[in-house]
Amino acid sequence: MDNKKIGKILAVCKSVKKGTAKKNNDKGIFIKDYGLKDDAHGGKWHRQVSLLGIESINKMRRKDFEIGFGDFAENLTTKDIILYQLVPGTRLLIGKQVLLEVTQIGKECHHNCEIKAKIGHCIMPKEGIFTRVLKGGKVMTGDVIKVMPL
Repeated sequence: MDNKKIGKILAVCKSVKKGTAKKNNDKGIFIKDYGLKDDAHGGKWHRQVSLLGIESINKMRRKDFEIGFGDFAENLTTKDIILYQLVPGTRLLIGKQVLLEVTQIGKECHHNCEIKAKIGHCIMPKEGIFTRVLKGGKVMTGDVIKVMPL
């Protein structure tokens, strides 16, 4: 696996409804065994927090799509880590406190996915990753994200 071990958080996004774009709030509270406070995807399941790299978003931008942070319904937009190359079980430390565990790479799009309907294509099914919160705390835009050794 050829992947950088340190990246940065570019956006912290949430929504009140599943299957919709999320709004960048620049910060959020992550709750152990739940996810991002006040986000539609929070709960006791394996896809509490979604992440997507700017590297993936830029692939769509190069096709002349205007895409902002959260438009693919990702909770965290990152840079400098190729997220979809990680494997389930990988742990990600954000800042000095928040610890996430990768549970799934990619997913099937919702039947009425707002993003796919808007631009005709969604990259979350192949390049987005999903995690559960092992240790909670505050996350802010600009925080460092580290891939922890397996």
